Amino acid sequence: MAINEKMIEEILNKYPAKVKRNRKKHIVIRDSARENQEIEANTRTIPGIVTNRGCAFAGCKGVVLGPLKDMVHIVHGPIGCAYYSWLTRRNKAKTDDPKKNFLAYCVSTDMQESDIVFGGEKKLARMIDEVVEIFKPNAITISATCPVGLIGDDIQAVAKAARAKHGLNITAYSCEGYKGVSQSAGHHIANNGLMENIVGEGDWEEPPSKYTINILGEYNIGGDSWEVERVLNEIGYEVQVVMTGNGSYEKLKNAHVAQLNLVQCHRSINYIADMLEKKYGTPWLKVNFIGIRATIESLRNMALYFGDEALIKRTEEVIEKELAEIEPQLEPYKKICSGKTAFCFVGGSRGHHYQGLYEELGITTVLAGYEFAHRDDYEGRDVLPHIKSDADSKNIPDLHVTPDERRYRLKIPVERMEELQKKIPLSNYKGMIKDMMDGSIVVDDLNHYETEEFIRILKPDIFSSGIKDKYIPQKMGIPTKQLHNYDYSGPYAGFRGAINFARDVAMGFATPTWNFIVPPWKDKPLLEGSIEQCSDDTCVEEVGA
Repeated sequence: MAINEKMIEEILNKYPAKVKRNRKKHIVIRDSARENQEIEANTRTIPGIVTNRGCAFAGCKGVVLGPLKDMVHIVHGPIGCAYYSWLTRRNKAKTDDPKKNFLAYCVSTDMQESDIVFGGEKKLARMIDEVVEIFKPNAITISATCPVGLIGDDIQAVAKAARAKHGLNITAYSCEGYKGVSQSAGHHIANNGLMENIVGEGDWEEPPSKYTINILGEYNIGGDSWEVERVLNEIGYEVQVVMTGNGSYEKLKNAHVAQLNLVQCHRSINYIADMLEKKYGTPWLKVNFIGIRATIESLRNMALYFGDEALIKRTEEVIEKELAEIEPQLEPYKKICSGKTAFCFVGGSRGHHYQGLYEELGITTVLAGYEFAHRDDYEGRDVLPHIKSDADSKNIPDLHVTPDERRYRLKIPVERMEELQKKIPLSNYKGMIKDMMDGSIVVDDLNHYETEEFIRILKPDIFSSGIKDKYIPQKMGIPTKQLHNYDYSGPYAGFRGAINFARDVAMGFATPTWNFIVPPWKDKPLLEGSIEQCSDDTCVEEVGA
């Protein structure tokens, strides 16, 4: 069923007038006849609305810093914050030395009431001493939570003193949860810290191979990075570091030697991609390794960037080999999925990335959006000069970098760069809206109420969700494919990942489970009470439901 402005108006009419005006700016019906469709994003969620967003701490420690495996990540705050960000993203990692993989550990200062009253700096310093003595990590991060910012603990000073004491790279991140409007603020804080304190600390001056790359914004959820690296290695690329899935301090500190940076999740890592280009002259290429066509296009764009005929030939050989392996496996799943519709509302880039894979299975995306995107994630980076800074965005200082006098070098001539930018998304991202079909819905920061209403009107066959919102469609009898951490599945990236995804989605459609699900409110009233009929002097009570 198609949706129109009148239907959206009816949904929004349930809100108070001020809320309605706000939310209307966050919803767009795709119309390719209009050159630029503007959507409001990266603004505060309205108090009282049940949002799916996380906090700045979650974006910093939970998303960007947490997957770095040879570093111990200390959470300075109450134990609940540390537990919340402990492996909930299913970032996989493996090391040659099992003593240098610390992802299984949850390390927290476990602040108590007395620490809030008298301060927690000494406790944090003792924690760092214990971590160094017990684990002997390659580096340490300290992430602040809300109480730390409120009481004024100087974690930067503690980190500086600990660096001098232990001779380790110990960095602190003032990522209190209340900073910014969502976890996106935490991404920015983490990007700044990694760039300022770790990237470039290594002593390498030359790349280790002819085709050395970094993969940015890939977090190895369910093993995604391993599947992508398998294909890239077979073609002949050397992956210097993945930021940050299965990544390490030892590799990250030499990220400056790469000849090209690949950006998978634009929202969470675009800051460091820009800074690497300004400081070291390394361009970034927007890629998407979710979906078969998108993976092929990304691989071909990479080969075109390097411009080596042997590399281009090898790329085509690997593509042909991979397609021969997966295409026969895909057909049975396509038959089950064909003709279905989907909602795709996930995080910062997955809401865009997965639409192509759905399409390859015969599933049409009728609604998509992001939890914590900015306008450029929707409209493309051309809109950046027109975005006005507000008080919330100014909470996160921009790290201004300049060309490194010793290490800056153009990886390709300026003329070739300009030529390539006309053909491939080099240092550019066009955003999600342009790829969506006419009549589909784009929603920023979709909330609980709107989720129910759009499901009621559009009746999707499957809902791609995050962790928190998956229960809403499930209770309404709609299968979900949770794409924040894949629950217990994956990888979904690359060629073989597409088969895993197709299998899981097909199982969701084929299972008889949904025939037996009855929402609790259909069997039992949500409210029970009594109605009293009153005359002038007396009231007669009638009991009802």
